[in-house]
Amino acid sequence: MKTEDVIRAVVADNASIQRPIGQTITRALGAGALAGSVVFCGLLGLRPDFAWVLANSARFDFKLFFTIAVAACAFLLTRRLARPDGAGKTVAWAFAIPIGALAVAVVMELNALPSDRWLIHARGSNWLACMTMIPVLSLAPLIAIFYALRQGAPSSPAIAGAAGGLLAAAIGATLYATHCSDDSPLFVSIWYPIGITFVAVAGALAGRRLLRW
Repeated sequence: MKTEDVIRAVVADNASIQRPIGQTITRALGAGALAGSVVFCGLLGLRPDFAWVLANSARFDFKLFFTIAVAACAFLLTRRLARPDGAGKTVAWAFAIPIGALAVAVVMELNALPSDRWLIHARGSNWLACMTMIPVLSLAPLIAIFYALRQGAPSSPAIAGAAGGLLAAAIGATLYATHCSDDSPLFVSIWYPIGITFVAVAGALAGRRLLRW
């Protein structure tokens, strides 16, 4: 049977395919997030003033909003791309929300700070930890998400792998954000995307080999 015939057969059985793969990805996401949390607690843990900044710091709250919003968008994209007829263009537009919000936050930060403080806030004090710990905390979620993706039939393995990597990275970034003391949108706009992109690229490379069918 040709690949096109297989795709048409799977699409025709939409009702029986979409729900199971969606459930599989959701369960894998939960298991991966739990495993990542265990790693996080063993390596880092919450910042000492977590409860205070959560209740009193708009910058900290926005940092969590950004990573969680990216995770939500990546989840929708990954679930869509796990199907052979999955097209992620419509879902991809959802990323305009966290990206646009971050852009606005950066502009507000630049207006609020003296220009001689811009570089200090952008560099922060944890830039190296940010770039390294996001991928580390993303590893367990990435393994779980790839297990789920292998139960589906993505028509574009590399793109689906990149989406899965993005989802895992957003989980890792959310975990790391609860430890990181650098809350400036300038810092978040530079170092968080670097760590997230690294995992997404790794997911794309792995997807080319592991998600082919």
